[in-house]
Amino acid sequence: MPIPLLFIGIGAAAGAFGVGKSIKAGVDQKEANRTNERADDIIQEASKKIETCRKNCGTAIDNLGKRKIQILDESIKPFIAEFEKLNHVELSESKGLNELQKMVLDQKNFTELKELQSMATSMVGGLASGAMAGALTAFGAYGAAGALATASTGTAIASLSGAAATNATLVFFGGGSLAAGGLGMAGGTAVLGGLVAGPALAILGVVVGAKASANLDKAYSNLSKAKEFKEEMDTASALCIGIRKRASMFNRFLVSLNSIFEPLIYEMTNIIEKRGTDFRNFSDNEKRVVAEAMAMAGAIKSILDTPILDDEGNLTPESDKMVEMTRNKLEEVIA
Repeated sequence: MPIPLLFIGIGAAAGAFGVGKSIKAGVDQKEANRTNERADDIIQEASKKIETCRKNCGTAIDNLGKRKIQILDESIKPFIAEFEKLNHVELSESKGLNELQKMVLDQKNFTELKELQSMATSMVGGLASGAMAGALTAFGAYGAAGALATASTGTAIASLSGAAATNATLVFFGGGSLAAGGLGMAGGTAVLGGLVAGPALAILGVVVGAKASANLDKAYSNLSKAKEFKEEMDTASALCIGIRKRASMFNRFLVSLNSIFEPLIYEMTNIIEKRGTDFRNFSDNEKRVVAEAMAMAGAIKSILDTPILDDEGNLTPESDKMVEMTRNKLEEVIA
């Protein structure tokens, strides 16, 4: 009898061990599920944040592009038309215009501004149809020098559109999604601010929907990767916010410049109608109006020339300083 009892005892112990092991497996499964759910929540929250920042940043860049085109077409265009009517424009011989002369456009900048205005005017029609969406984003992000990289206006516009299509950062801002065949979040954040978004981006498809994993260690690994992903997305979001603020600052400054520029163009037009086109016949005050209009055109061009982003998607150092520098110069020469 002792032997059977011994086997019974061993069998009972083995059964109890098996039940305990099953209970632990069940606990591990629940913990794995909870951990994967946390990882999934972290990724979903980080993804929503970067998506919101992306859209806001893209809108700000597009709005800046629209502002540039608007000012070029509605203000620079009439300024050029009136200024080209004038003859014998010489500021150095005019009393009290020495400081202003440092701000006005030289022939090279005037020619570039004229070409840029022509390109912007040709883009106006395409904006309404949405055909120039890519060029609009590039026009907002880059400087005038990039827009005028070629002599042909049509080619320049095509180059702008091409830049937006091939630059992962601009595709990211423009809303290209992975589902639509674009670079989407992964492509965009891979270049934003020089981020090396490698391992964390790779786990998007692994962690999301991985709640059924029974491997607790794997779940903990997923959670760690999700936190890594969140850190990278937080960095990218901060950069997007910085770019949005810079684009909005440029936009507001162009509006303030244009609010001064437009009345000067109106005055210049009236002066030419009354006094003719010979600058030598203008009074000192009338000459100053022309000089101030030229200075404002020069100030606007300096902003148009300044890119907000470089090719890697970083904010450019010059864009941080240009607005303040231009404002200070104008305060020195224009009352």
